[in-house]
Amino acid sequence: MTLIGPSFEFIDRPDGETVLREIERIGRVCYKSEDKTTATSARKFVAGLLRRGHESVVEHSRVTMRVVCDRGVSHEIVRHRIASYTQESTRYCNYSRDKFGGGVTFIKPFFWESDPDKYNVWLESMRAAETAYLRLIEMGAKPEEARGVLPNSLKTELVMTMNLREWRHFFKLRAAPESHPQMREIAVPMLEAMRAAIPVVFDDVCAQALVNAPPS
Repeated sequence: MTLIGPSFEFIDRPDGETVLREIERIGRVCYKSEDKTTATSARKFVAGLLRRGHESVVEHSRVTMRVVCDRGVSHEIVRHRIASYTQESTRYCNYSRDKFGGGVTFIKPFFWESDPDKYNVWLESMRAAETAYLRLIEMGAKPEEARGVLPNSLKTELVMTMNLREWRHFFKLRAAPESHPQMREIAVPMLEAMRAAIPVVFDDVCAQALVNAPPS
């Protein structure tokens, strides 16, 4: 059994200034104000679009991320539309094989790090789930059959692609103070990374989400 924390990475890290210039170029078609484009006008123009609620323009740019989280969190992520997802399949991944370390990987629940009694109950449950899974595989069960004993804490990987408007919507919901703590554990640092990569577009969302942010 392996225990890890959640993580993420950009599949193709966007160049923020290029993204803003592209949004500006497209957005100015609405106003036929292309002649007002300068070397430094993109940030102000995009900020104005978002301030006025003209978010359809930022749909023209998209970002793809790879996310490692537990299955419970992934169930919340894949509810978001419009988006594209590719996820690790428990039907076809046989966790008893060497490439998976011969066992199951779980995401540690950070909120029980200071409560060893609850953490140990969780840990015992994970061990029992892994034992049952490996025993079923040994008895000839297919991975798609044996997966029935695997819990929400099972580690999964997914690649997700969204346009910038949907990313804003995603972060408004999933990085918000009232969202699930393990959802925030991954969504808040994702939002911070997105803001660092693409200026302006996520400033307002980030300011709201960082209230009572989970520990990094």
